[in-house]
Amino acid sequence: MAPAPAPGTAAPAARNFAQAKAAPRASLAGIACCGDLPEREGLGPPLEEELPAGHVLDDRFVIQEAVGRSGMATIYRSLDRSEAARSVAVKVPLRRIEGDPVSFGRFEREERIGLSLDDPSLLRFIPGKGEKSRPYIVTEFVDGCTLAYVIHRTRPVPERDALRIASVVCGSVGHMHGRGIIHRDLKPANIMIRRDGTLCLMDFGLAAEVDQRVGILAGLTPLFGTPEYMAPEQVRNRRNDERTDIYSLGVILFQMLTGVLPFQSEDPWAAAQLRVTGDPVAPRSINPAMTPEAEEIVLRAMRRRPADRYQTVAEFQADLDAPERVHVTGLSARLRAPKWRLSIQGTPFLAGAIIGIGSLLFLVALFVVLSRHQ
Repeated sequence: MAPAPAPGTAAPAARNFAQAKAAPRASLAGIACCGDLPEREGLGPPLEEELPAGHVLDDRFVIQEAVGRSGMATIYRSLDRSEAARSVAVKVPLRRIEGDPVSFGRFEREERIGLSLDDPSLLRFIPGKGEKSRPYIVTEFVDGCTLAYVIHRTRPVPERDALRIASVVCGSVGHMHGRGIIHRDLKPANIMIRRDGTLCLMDFGLAAEVDQRVGILAGLTPLFGTPEYMAPEQVRNRRNDERTDIYSLGVILFQMLTGVLPFQSEDPWAAAQLRVTGDPVAPRSINPAMTPEAEEIVLRAMRRRPADRYQTVAEFQADLDAPERVHVTGLSARLRAPKWRLSIQGTPFLAGAIIGIGSLLFLVALFVVLSRHQ
């Protein structure tokens, strides 16, 4: 399993309660596991020297403290001088990311896509004024914790609550899909539960337009994302669409209802490869208290072939909101166990090692042959 996220991924500032009520689909009122949230989930060690408290970016954003860290960036709680000293989150990429065109491109795309979205359940991005002295992104500051923390603290999440949370996430994702954008990195660490009882979906670094086609060299390009939550077509570097997000949300629902991830392996990329060749175990074999209807919903969302899944998040959400109406087709009895298979895309580290060793042996053989001819 992936390491616990740097909690409090303090992203953005929660909107007021009146605004939350204007978007009832984002309400998590009555869900016990989403109450009594911690002040801070935890914070990993810094990966490089960080901005000190009191540092001012572009004479506007006053750094207060680091509240989130990842392998890509550091997130700081800051004060925005131009807006009545409101709290904001400032996301600053690591220096090595700034020097990597591909990774930095993701960082820039996140801001561009974030600024194009406008929904109470999506992280709100704050546009800058003038040229920046260094790369950074500014968003509202979300006061709450991640769904990853909720799942860790409450395993399994009560079925009624899990279905409700998944339904609210569907609403958030549906807004992105309505704008022609897919998230492509849905996972509990990217879903914030605000203290006011609303939900906030964030991290659009891998988001992309739905009609984006996979290039001719897609099979040779690096994979990005979180392997534990990837859809089979992502692992295979095939074209993604709305159903890719549906699969990832199905994995999140599986995890909430069972307390574990559907595919287990010490190597997350090996676990990702398993979903290309087979199905997850039946959720009720892990949590017998789960209803057949909830199991049917999870398994339909996680079908390997996109054509066999829910085709829209609205269709998915309809079943989540009325599980008693779900027709149980017996999907759990037709599951196929995964078969291990070497794949350059699916197991990049192992495949890379094999390719490297093969290249080295080829060079040695070539050297021997040339030496004999001299």
